[in-house]
Parts: sequence; C-alpha cells; structure tokens
Amino acid sequence: MINVGIIGFGTVGTGTVRILLENKEVLKERLGFEIKLRRIAVRNIRLQRGVKVPKGILTTDVDAVLNDPDIDIVAELIGGIRPAKDFMLKAIRNGKHVVTANKALLATEGNEIFFAAQKAGVEVGFEASVAGGIPIIKVIREGLVANRIKAVYGIINGTSNYILTKMTEENVEFSDALREAQELGYAEADPTLDIEGIDSAHKLAILASLCYGIPVPYKNIYTEGISNISTQDISFASDLGYKVKLLAIAKESDNKIELRVHPTMLPKNYLISKVGGSFNAVYVEGDATGSTLYYGRGAGDMPTGSAVVSDIADIARNIKKNAIGRVPVITKTVKDVRIKKIDDVMSMYYFRFSALDRPGVLSKISGILGKYNISIASVIQKGRRIGEAVPLVVLTHEAREKDVRQAIKEIDRLNVVMDKTVFMRVEGRGES
Repeated sequence: MINVGIIGFGTVGTGTVRILLENKEVLKERLGFEIKLRRIAVRNIRLQRGVKVPKGILTTDVDAVLNDPDIDIVAELIGGIRPAKDFMLKAIRNGKHVVTANKALLATEGNEIFFAAQKAGVEVGFEASVAGGIPIIKVIREGLVANRIKAVYGIINGTSNYILTKMTEENVEFSDALREAQELGYAEADPTLDIEGIDSAHKLAILASLCYGIPVPYKNIYTEGISNISTQDISFASDLGYKVKLLAIAKESDNKIELRVHPTMLPKNYLISKVGGSFNAVYVEGDATGSTLYYGRGAGDMPTGSAVVSDIADIARNIKKNAIGRVPVITKTVKDVRIKKIDDVMSMYYFRFSALDRPGVLSKISGILGKYNISIASVIQKGRRIGEAVPLVVLTHEAREKDVRQAIKEIDRLNVVMDKTVFMRVEGRGES
C-alpha cells in the first residue's frame, strides 16, 4: 500500500480526491497494490465540496501531512508561489515524493525544486502542470525520448482559446468574449494571467526545459497576450487563409532556441487551427517521428485530477519496484543552449496600416518595407474612401523582427498613416 497526502481541496484537489476514491478498485487492479488517501489539509473543514471523504481524513494542519512518516507521496494542489514552494521543499526534505499541478511555481522556482528533489533522492510529478488531461509531459519524457525535438507549438491556455474562438465564429469583440468567458467560469475575475499570455509562458517554460535539457527558462520567454486583437484583424486573417491563435512556440533555430508566446496566424487547414473553445492542443515535431499532435481538455477538476493521479500512480510503481529516478526530471548533462532574442527571430508578418486612401500611399509604405529587407507577399484593401483613412493589409515573406519593428516605427511617422500599425507573426503557409 502507498499512502498519499494532499494539500489543497479546491478545484483540482476535488477532482483528484474523487478519482482516488471512486476509482480506487480500478487503480488497485491496474497497479497490483492499493493507493490510500491518508490525509487532506484544508483551510475550512466544514466547506462542502461535493465529494464525500472518509471520517478523520480532513485537517487544517499542513504539518499533519508533511510530517506524517507513513505518507509516501504529497500532492501540492493549492497553487501560487508561497506557501506552496515552502510546503514542497519541506516535503522533499522529509523524504517524501511530491506531485503538483502548479505551473507558475515550477516555471519560476522549478530549478530549485527539481535540484532539491534530485539531492534528496525523491521524485517530482508535474503532468498536471501543462495542458490538463493531455499527457504531454509523459509524451516528451518517455514516448519521444528517442527524438531530438525540433519544435513545439501549443495552444495551452483554454481561456484565450475560448475567447479567440468566440471572436472568430460569432464576430464579437474581445471585451464581450471575455465577459462571456468569465460568466461561464472559463476566465477568472482578474484574467490577466490568461489573456496576457503569462499562463502559456509558464507552461512553455516547463515544456522547453524537458525538450531541450535546459534549466527552466521562464525569464527568457517573449510574451504577448490577446487583449489587442480585434475582429477586424481576425476577419482579414481569414481572407488570407489563416486563423488567429495564442500560440506558445519553442523551436531550434540557428543552434539556438526560440521561446515565445504571442497571437499567431496559422493556416486554416492545419489541424491545430481547428482546435476551438476551451480545448488545448500541443504539436510536437521530432526528428524521428515527424509531426505529432495531442488534443484534449486543458483544465477542469477531472481532467487535471486525472493527470495528478497519473503521477501518483507512476511514483507509486517506482517506489514498489525500487526504481526511484527511473525517468529523471533533470538530465545528467544540462546543455549550454542560447536563447534567441526576439529581435533575431525570423517570421512572416501580417500588417494592418490605417492609411489615407490616396495615390502613392502604398508605394511609400512598400518603399520603407523594402529599405528594411521586408518583401510583400500579398495586399488587401477593402472599400474606397478617397481622402479618408482605410485599412491596408499586407502579408510579408519571412523577415527579421528587429527590421519589422524599425520599419513600422518609420511608417507610423508618415503623414498618410493615421493610427498605430497592428502586426502579428505568421507561421506556416495560408490558403491564399
């Protein structure tokens, strides 16, 4: 029998407890031994959570979990940085294996936690920290272990994907889509972490560390959110054969690693472009496997709880087989890999200029783009309003980010350009 203690009984904790209790016999049959839920530390014992637990399991004393010599595995499910980090490190010092769904903690403090666990000879399970019910951590650590990972593209924030799907399919503006997401419980009252790309960057940091054998690189991730995306840009993207997604990208490029999160135009015919609503998807390209895609629910009590229990089961098996460290979190050789600066990234670009409708305007804009080695692939101008500002949309061939920013800065100073230029990066080839 393996004993488990849980800290936190919120959304993820509730799903985890429900699975451990309701699927207790299924787990025992598959593992060959029992996983026993021994203790749950909560703030409020009297709060009803919709799942009935055996008498005497609930406690308000976290140390009753952390210091119990009979507990083998501690699941930290409270979220946030502090006191979650302190609880995990204390559990590790006490020789307990730990499981967490806490992507923010791992992205910012993961290096310390992983090295502490390695030193103590215990395991850290974190499948639930990225993409909820999609077993992407296990895929990268085990299923694709024979591959050099060339690229990872992820839709890994359900809130942002729901908002962009709503804007695309129903032509509603960002603020209205966000309000509906909040009403449905997909977005928090303060949605900053989701809509500004921070949550996606936390998850990308974890994936990149696993893919490329580098310390968790959260501070090196370029991050943009979706709050400035308009239905006008989504409509123009569609005309060009693309959909707009908040994409997390990690890929090898010029012997460096690109790490970025931002709104991205993807060809409509790509499978990942078809991922709608609050669902997540992660595309992984290996040198041996080629392209693979993993799809499912990225959040929620049961999908995330499933991932937590999966980690508990894996660690329990390793305990029973005396195989702790069978799949190391930290590679024995940490690579000295340089992170590519966003200024040096090469991409195709979408521009929307607000330009006066008069002869010679396009030639002025294209002249500046040419000056910075930016080549035009296609142009859209809908409607004519002579002498008034109209949207002029340009799709470029590959260009360097630094050149793009300099060109836009110069273009925006033209007296024929009436508003700040909107631009998005483009991956893949559209249908135009």
